[in-house]
Amino acid sequence: MKINRQLVWAIALKDIKGITSNKQVLIGLIILPLIFAVIFPAAFILVINFVPLTSSDIETMTNTILSGLPNGEIKDTINELPSFNHQIIYVVVNYLLGSMFLLIPVINSMMIALNSFVGEKERGTLESLLFAPITVKDLFIGKVLSAFIPTMVLTISSFVIFGIITTAITYPIFNGFIFPNTNWILLVFWLSPIITLFTILIEVLVSARSKSFQEAQQIGGLVILPIVGLFVGQATGMLIISPIILLFVGLFLLMINVLLLFLISKYNNRNTLFESQV
Repeated sequence: MKINRQLVWAIALKDIKGITSNKQVLIGLIILPLIFAVIFPAAFILVINFVPLTSSDIETMTNTILSGLPNGEIKDTINELPSFNHQIIYVVVNYLLGSMFLLIPVINSMMIALNSFVGEKERGTLESLLFAPITVKDLFIGKVLSAFIPTMVLTISSFVIFGIITTAITYPIFNGFIFPNTNWILLVFWLSPIITLFTILIEVLVSARSKSFQEAQQIGGLVILPIVGLFVGQATGMLIISPIILLFVGLFLLMINVLLLFLISKYNNRNTLFESQV
């Protein structure tokens, strides 16, 4: 069945306009990037730079992280840095903060996508959409775009702001640039779009089958757990993100996205979707 692009974009733009015109939602979407792309990184780097790391517990934990780095050029670069503080800042900026940064596209896309169908149900507007001259497929695509576009705009904007602030702080410390590296480029322009689409597809499916936003949020919030696990894995030295890992994780999620699209294609019956709100 051919996609009606005009209707798809009309749905997407309507939802995006609803997001940008709602001050509470908009503030919520902006606060998250401010925390994870501005406040937390800047505070973390400055604290590490100016506070001497003398605690044996901190040294033990940090040595664990450093020992988890693969041997080669990266480890040689870190070992050549002038102090322990320099090593920590380098690892935090280029490795640990990356997994935290992924929370920006995941949480923002989750909140927008969860509201895609549940919001329509709670406002009593889903029934009129289902009886409108539009296919369920076009409706789904429009809802996905309405979450994907603002999420990626916020993610890339956050990356640019994060880069400017991080460079402004670290350049005088290192007398050179330490950001961005290959990890960050792959994280933002390869993994973020894929994980954003993955989150949206999961949340749209959950949203379509949930009767309330609270119910959908409880189930859909489970998507955050792998990102938290990734950060914990890096902080304990058990898993260090590398370009190869990012490529394979992206490919894996890409295959999952294809499977999710097949599941979404089951919603080709208006009654199937409509029954979920009864």
